[in-house]
Formats: sequence, structure tokens, C-alpha cells
Amino acid sequence: MLYVALLGFVIHLALIFLNKWGITSVFAESDLLQNPISAVYTPFSFILVYEVYLLIYYLPKSFTTYITKQYQIITLIIIRKLFKDLAELELTTDWFEIKGDLQFTYDLLASLILFYLIYQFQKQGKRLRSNSAISKLKTQRFIARKRIIATLLVPLFFVLALFTLSGWIGAVSLESANMPAFTSINNLFFDEFFTLLILVDVVLLLISLFYTDEFHKIIRNSGFVVSTILIRMSFGVTGLISTVLIVVAVLFGLLIILIHNKYEKDRSQGKAALGFGTKQTIDQSK
Repeated sequence: MLYVALLGFVIHLALIFLNKWGITSVFAESDLLQNPISAVYTPFSFILVYEVYLLIYYLPKSFTTYITKQYQIITLIIIRKLFKDLAELELTTDWFEIKGDLQFTYDLLASLILFYLIYQFQKQGKRLRSNSAISKLKTQRFIARKRIIATLLVPLFFVLALFTLSGWIGAVSLESANMPAFTSINNLFFDEFFTLLILVDVVLLLISLFYTDEFHKIIRNSGFVVSTILIRMSFGVTGLISTVLIVVAVLFGLLIILIHNKYEKDRSQGKAALGFGTKQTIDQSK
């Protein structure tokens, strides 16, 4: 995938300079072929495909790592968009009056906020795994079912990718060699993919009910579904609202896992205190 990303980067650069020198006119009007900085958009697209693979790979191993990968993917989508917007910045004193420059500022700040939120989410996820009280047998059964879901996701992922690619190629041909609007390109594949993830999250939520009926775990898993839905909604809007929805989605997921871990901590402390009291009673009876 990395070799493909490098090859895509070189091809993208070559198209930009060939158009610039007047040798060719392939998609000459596209925003992605105006500035060499925009060429970074292509390798980032392949990196995102690899991240999708990692998301499926980690699904059976850890639910929190699977959710973390969702957050990392949407953050990388914003970073990828920054490279395209960076090539179109208008460096003037009217920075806060130019729509494109303002959106670049919003996305830049959002990427920093998301980076920190994901860092905190990973920390809480590790703490969650260390405090997990689910029996080993139940854990193995849950992992086996998640492995089945991940196995089913692999062919679905490839079918969705091929369907999206064929649809995009058809749109390009219908537009008479003009590429579709950037918004549709930036959301290409991932809006459908996150729709699929919502369904997967719901299935995981229902399966988890076979192994626990604890309120805080049900709320945690339900909260992750809500977080994924918010991310999916961000593809349906543009501008500041889209950026805010993404940040709120990750922040909501972090707050959910923070409160869940508080429940786990209080429960473990309560069990420890109960165990100590029982031992003390037994010693006194002796």
C-alpha cells in the first residue's frame, strides 16, 4: 500500500506539471491539479484505505481500539483536506473574511483538538482493558463473534470500494473529462463506509448484551454508536458544521468512556472493600 501511495504521489505530481507546462490538459480545471502541494492528497487517500484495513483487523482484538481507528480515520480525512486547502490559501489581511481561509483555520484547529482527544481516548481504553471484569470464557466467545463480523466485513469492504470507484469513474465520464466537485471527492467511499460501520456498531451492541447486562456497559456501547452516527452526519454537511460534528462525536466518545471507567473503578473498589470486610469477619470468628 505504501508503494502504491508513493506511485500515486508521483503520478499526481506529473499530471500537475504536465498541465502547467501545457503538455497535457487532463482535468486541467480541477482544484487538485493546480498546485504541487495538492499532490499530497493522493498518498493520504491510500493511507486512509490502509487505516480502514487496520480498523477491520483490530475489531476482534479490542472494541475500544476499533472505535479509536474510526476517530483516526476521520482525523486523517481532515488532514488530507488541509493539504488541498493549503494550496489555495489567500494570504491577505482579510483572512477572517475569506471563506476558504476560514475553513482552513477551523480544520487546522479541529485536527489539533482531535489529536488530543484521541490521545486521551486511547489512555482511557487501556485503563478500561486493565479493569475489565468479564470472565475469560465470555471474552473468548465475544471475540469469536467479532472475528466472524470482521471476516464478513472484508468482502463487503472490497465490494463497496469497487462500487464507489466505478461510480466515480462514471461521474467523470459523464462530466466530459471534468472531475466532480471536491466535496464529493473528499467524501468518496467514506460516507458509505461509515454508514456500514453504524450497522456493525449496532450488531456489536446487541451481541454484547449476551455477555453483560450492566447498565454502564450498555450505555458505553450505545454511546459509541451515537458517536459513529455523528461522524456519518458530518459527511452530509459542509463548512464549520461538518467540523463541529466531528469534534463533538469524538468528544462524546471520550466522555462516555471516562464515565464508564468511573463506574468500573467504583465497582472494583467496592468489591475490594467487601472482600476485606469478609476476610476480617472470618478472622474474628476464628
